[in-house]
Amino acid sequence: MPQIVKRRQLVLLATALAVALPGFAIAQAKTKVAAIYTVPFEQQWVSRLHKALKAAEARGEIEYKATENVSNADYERVMREYATAGNTLIVGEAFAVEAAARKVAKDFPKVSFLMGSSGKVQEPNFSVFDNYIQEPAYLSGMIAGGVTKSNKIGMVGGFPIPEVNRLMNAFMAGAKETNPKVEFSVSFINSWFDPPKAKEAAFAMIDKGADVMYAERFGVSDAAKEKGKLAIGNVINTQDKYPDTVVSSALWNMEPSIDRAIKLVKEGKFKAEDYGPYSMMKHKGSELAPLGTFEKKVPADIVAKMKAKEKDILDGKFTVKVDDSQPKSTTK
Repeated sequence: MPQIVKRRQLVLLATALAVALPGFAIAQAKTKVAAIYTVPFEQQWVSRLHKALKAAEARGEIEYKATENVSNADYERVMREYATAGNTLIVGEAFAVEAAARKVAKDFPKVSFLMGSSGKVQEPNFSVFDNYIQEPAYLSGMIAGGVTKSNKIGMVGGFPIPEVNRLMNAFMAGAKETNPKVEFSVSFINSWFDPPKAKEAAFAMIDKGADVMYAERFGVSDAAKEKGKLAIGNVINTQDKYPDTVVSSALWNMEPSIDRAIKLVKEGKFKAEDYGPYSMMKHKGSELAPLGTFEKKVPADIVAKMKAKEKDILDGKFTVKVDDSQPKSTTK
């Protein structure tokens, strides 16, 4: 009998606290977050979202569920399932499913959506983001221009969309700064995840003289490693897997964007806005990976120039141009 009375007292206390302190009840429940990806978790771009969300889950801030390898045709259905399952924040990539994703957001005005997109925000609940990491891409280009001996750089990308083009163009501009003689071979494999195809494209460029490869896709660094050439990474740092191949990488940190979205959802203040700027260096949304195993191998004057440019970017004295046009090969 005393146990029943004690239990009732605890229930009454919790109820009283919830009434007196509205935030008390909210604090007890974790924010439910879902993510939908069209490629595997390990794919570069998606891995950065997944990493940031898993970190929030590990801190106990959110309850996180995610689905990988969702086809474009199935994307809307999965979005709706997550929206009806009580998730208050849905993260994903709307690039190939813009119309469907925006329709779902319209049908669920109380759910917050943070989607990778080439389009604009949609009131009241559809925020967009992009990997605005053109700054470290420019810096990585400066390194590439300084380490090539043949003055030929190969570049293999997924699709020629703004998100990819701007990074390639920034990389090319950086390489030109430290080496005006450099030439580029540019190719797109029309896939976000096809390592064998990317590797094949890289082999063709290496056979034509490229001694540094811009690895926008998985598979390119493998080709460089097999042929004894160098590579520059993108979005993630793979130097631990390719210690003698990957010189450096332009890293994307999605934590500033994800953490901001979660905080606003918790506070009931989430609104439609462009999260793109939170991927820039001043917000710690991107950075150039440490040279690591190549610290003593990259010419000191090139490192000095790169570090000076990095400081100018952070100090607001230099702005990396955002060029979304499709990059072209310059090799003769």
